[in-house]
Amino acid sequence: MINRVILMGRLVADPELKTTNTGISVTSFRIAVDRNYVKAGEQRQADFFDIVAWRSSAEFVCRNFSKGSLIAIDGQLQSRNYQTKDGQNRTAIEVVADNVSFTGERRDTSSGTYGGGYSQAPVNTRVPNAYGGSQVAPEAPAAPQQPAAYSAGSADDFQAMPLDDDLPF
Repeated sequence: MINRVILMGRLVADPELKTTNTGISVTSFRIAVDRNYVKAGEQRQADFFDIVAWRSSAEFVCRNFSKGSLIAIDGQLQSRNYQTKDGQNRTAIEVVADNVSFTGERRDTSSGTYGGGYSQAPVNTRVPNAYGGSQVAPEAPAAPQQPAAYSAGSADDFQAMPLDDDLPF
């Protein structure tokens, strides 16, 4: 059986860290995920998903993300039944996060805004995993260097190709 969910979206509210009676950290939050298609003449639609993170993942989310933050979630879909205060039975379907990741944009703490893309310096961050430990997040690849302009070279920079018909492929 396979039960995997991978989502990337924006938080619709600030996550709030709570603690269970046994001292385990937990947070629940909702993300908005844009749909890939737009019908002609209509606005882009979004789907909203409830997410639950436990232990160090919950602490990581509350420490590093806020309303509007772009976040990537890898987890499992779970359903649970509960009863409302007026006695009605309900079912909640939510994603239980196994891994929570940054998505390339970093919050500018001085202005409170988000920067896009990968142009900022990479951050070597410890990311919580599903087992309560953490791992070092991979660094963003270095920016490619500009190739030398051909106008700066000379004909001596190139090697002559033999004109025989014996091609290597």
